[in-house]
Amino acid sequence: MLRGLSALAAGLLLIGASASAETAVERGRYLVETIAACGNCHTPQGPDGPLPGMHLAGGLVMDEGVFRAVTPNITPDPATGIGSWTDAQIIRAIREGIRPDGSVIGPPMPFAFYRGLADDDLAAMAAYLRTVPPVASETVPSTYSFPLPPAYGPPVGSVKAPDRADKAAYGAYLAGPMGHCLECHTPMLPNGQRDMAKLGWGRAEFKGPWGVSVSADLTPTHLGDWSDAEIVKVITQGVSRDGRRLFPPMGFAYYAGMNADDLDALVAYLRTLPPSGG
Repeated sequence: MLRGLSALAAGLLLIGASASAETAVERGRYLVETIAACGNCHTPQGPDGPLPGMHLAGGLVMDEGVFRAVTPNITPDPATGIGSWTDAQIIRAIREGIRPDGSVIGPPMPFAFYRGLADDDLAAMAAYLRTVPPVASETVPSTYSFPLPPAYGPPVGSVKAPDRADKAAYGAYLAGPMGHCLECHTPMLPNGQRDMAKLGWGRAEFKGPWGVSVSADLTPTHLGDWSDAEIVKVITQGVSRDGRRLFPPMGFAYYAGMNADDLDALVAYLRTLPPSGG
């Protein structure tokens, strides 16, 4: 009798584990809609926030002087989006900045970071992007005052994400390749690339309807005496430790959906950044 009950319990546990297993689409939805915050750039904005019915349909303009970038439509619309692209083409465009026709995607897509995206996570993101509602929305090309490189490096081979058990290492993956926090929180060079010698120093300017916002220093020079809870609050709610509300383009609404383990890893990594120059 006891053996029968043990076998039944084991079977129920296996069923429960199977039922709760995360599918590729679920993983992709979590990444795209939280830490990667793809809609923060690829969804057009109006005075009251994201335009209804235009999720991931592109058209957001980022005019940085040295370039005028217009984000593309990444919904599965076959004519104006990525509906006709293969999974491999979607992955190559995200990770290496090369479209199916061989043309190169320019800044501000952070390819210096995206080249480190893990194979499994990219496959999950591609799977999810195929499930979002297609939107027919043509966007105009971006323009640059400098020549784009023929490529951002050699073809990327297989990439595996760090072990989640190593919180700081996994946090570095979230802050770099996946969440590209360091893309906005690192000063920009005249060629439109980030000054990687000043990783996390902030001081990058972003213009919008709110005026001009300047990204904060993420190193211990600024965050050293903040508690973990205070850092999590500013990431997920956009509220500083003094109660001050921060301006866009920080994707607080996306980061609010991050799970506690990922936030914990992210904070652990930020604690390891070398101090800035003050």
